[in-house]
Amino acid sequence: MDQVRIGILGAARIAPTAIMKPAARLPTVAVVAVADRDTERADRFAEKYAVPVAHESYDALLDDPDVDAVYNPLPNALHAQWTLRAIEAGKHVLCEKPFTANEVEARAVAEAAASAGVVVTEAFHYRYHPLAERIHKIVRDGSIGTVRSIRTWMCIPWPLFDDEIRYSYELGGGAMMDTGCYAVHCMRLLGAGEPKVVSARALLHAPRIDRAMTAEFSFPDGSTGRIDCSLWSRRFLRIAAHVTGDRGELRVANFVRPHVFNQIRWTTQGRTRWETVRGETTFDAQLRAFARAVLYGEPTLTPAEDAVVTMRLIDDVYRTAGLPPRGLAG
Repeated sequence: MDQVRIGILGAARIAPTAIMKPAARLPTVAVVAVADRDTERADRFAEKYAVPVAHESYDALLDDPDVDAVYNPLPNALHAQWTLRAIEAGKHVLCEKPFTANEVEARAVAEAAASAGVVVTEAFHYRYHPLAERIHKIVRDGSIGTVRSIRTWMCIPWPLFDDEIRYSYELGGGAMMDTGCYAVHCMRLLGAGEPKVVSARALLHAPRIDRAMTAEFSFPDGSTGRIDCSLWSRRFLRIAAHVTGDRGELRVANFVRPHVFNQIRWTTQGRTRWETVRGETTFDAQLRAFARAVLYGEPTLTPAEDAVVTMRLIDDVYRTAGLPPRGLAG
């Protein structure tokens, strides 16, 4: 096999950006099928993006022998169900973040993927851009000394429509699930070892739904972490990371979509340096890495096992804030 044939589960808004456009630029990938619960929507998507087959159901797509792997951009609460079904069908999976609704589901998916011997990857696309490796290196090589604190922000404006899935508990919504997963993942990238939740405070949209969250963490080496995330709060827009060491500090702007814009500012011994890290789109890099994992067995940077840790922390943040983890209420 010299090409991964991908089927898309759900004609989601992110699919053209995350899959269709990158696939058109990558000879190792072909999108061969799409399915949606609204068959007319699937047909329109297939016609617009020249996808050969529009299946009438998700099951039909997973049973298609011409599909090697699936892209799962379904609502958060459906990630585990359909990723597990894809694994059962022998398909590889690129699953949108957050990986599942909670840690229990994430662990079940990771174990199923390992047992079946298929590639299952969480779609944290930012991790595949050279910016992520650059900031990781600056923190790890001692350039700013011993790390004392790490802060990450992922705050965006998203209108508070009642029918928006981001604000549906049943569909796995909430700011911590949506933007918070990025903040937690980047904090983990920059920290040493796996952190524990110390405190958390939510700004609510509905009784079980957070529209903003702040959480504090402790790392095994004694350093501290803090994440701020929101879909709508006093902080209108901020996507950044800030690491303080005993000999300097690192500030990063726009770690999520660095191909659009990014900036690193790091200060050591009174000297400040500025950098912009160039690279292809994060989505191209992610899809290339996924294809290479499927075709050649290369490891990915965001495997299922890593997702289990992120989901555990998200669950703990919710519990600490006095809210139920998604899918585990009652």
